[in-house]
Amino acid sequence: MSLSSTRVKQSCGLRALVVGLFTIAFATFPSPAQNSQNPSQSQSQQQQAPPEAGGPQGDIGPMAVPKKKAEDEKPPERAPKVKNPEEIGTFSLKVDVPLVNLPISVVTGNGQFIPGLKAENFKILEDGVPQKIDTFSQQSDKPITAVLLVEFASNSYAFIIDALNAAYSFTGAMKKEDWIAVESYDMRTHLLVDFTQDKNQVMGALGQLRIPGFSETNLFDALYDTVDRLEGVEGQKYILLICNGIDTFSKLNYDKVLKKIQGSKNITIFCIGTGQAFRLWLEGRGYLGPLMNLDFLQADNQLNTFSKMTGGRAYFPRFQAEFPEDFADIASDIRNQYVISYRPTNTKQDGSWRKLKVELVDPQNGQALVVQDQHHKKLKYQVMARDGYKAKNEVD
Repeated sequence: MSLSSTRVKQSCGLRALVVGLFTIAFATFPSPAQNSQNPSQSQSQQQQAPPEAGGPQGDIGPMAVPKKKAEDEKPPERAPKVKNPEEIGTFSLKVDVPLVNLPISVVTGNGQFIPGLKAENFKILEDGVPQKIDTFSQQSDKPITAVLLVEFASNSYAFIIDALNAAYSFTGAMKKEDWIAVESYDMRTHLLVDFTQDKNQVMGALGQLRIPGFSETNLFDALYDTVDRLEGVEGQKYILLICNGIDTFSKLNYDKVLKKIQGSKNITIFCIGTGQAFRLWLEGRGYLGPLMNLDFLQADNQLNTFSKMTGGRAYFPRFQAEFPEDFADIASDIRNQYVISYRPTNTKQDGSWRKLKVELVDPQNGQALVVQDQHHKKLKYQVMARDGYKAKNEVD
């Protein structure tokens, strides 16, 4: 055998030996596919938790959270209920019952004020139910806050003369503490002077009433407007209405004026009916027909209603000499009054009309009070107060 063939055989044997060694080496290592499956399978077998472990599943496997047993589960503790904790104090619901103020005048038959009465002498009835008096006082010689509302229209010279005589008579009885405003009306209401304590200004305002411009007498519009303005003035107010009581051309009707008066507070109306002597003169000569007479009777009834509803009085003087006497009575009624306040037992705030009645009683026997003069002679007396009032509405 030659040397070259011998070398070829040796190289082939060496190659076979190397291939065999590589085959044995790769056989001892797992394949890549096996290597990618085995770790996850082994981890899942090692980390898989039993079902009772109960935990949320995560990215790296289940997180074992021991589940509480039923006997170990207790509801969270809550603070005991306290009916009235000390921190918030006592809570109570109160209903605001408005206080009713009631000016009352008690006069004899000839218009003299009866002083010296006590709270127990007064019995207040609201819709027939007795009320408990909260406060009681007697006012003597108090100042007046009033509007002098004078009819001034070209209807009759006799009515104008009476109206001016009445206005001047009232102005003459003014005191320096009084506040007076003057208004006149025909087709419209005219404010001649605002509230003032200067008697000269009041006289100057009345001096403007010389030549009337219109024949219309819009009483309802004028009275409604005056009441509406006085509602913004504090304290007790008075309206001295001097007119014949006939309305000719008002936009408002009688019922609307009554509702306005019913809803007003602390306003008393005194009325002076003019033209009484002229009416008697017409009636005596047959010039006063049935229709005209009916109009005058209706006018007198309206003035009486305005006064009685608010606790005032209506006067119908026939002669000029009666005007000073009537205004002296009015001044006495205004300056000398009893003022009673109470909280009504009817607490409903429904805007309803409450009927009032004031009586004088003897506290010893509960009977009607008997008033006597210095000669122990019984005197007739009159109790003047509002007919009623309109309750507050809860939506107001």
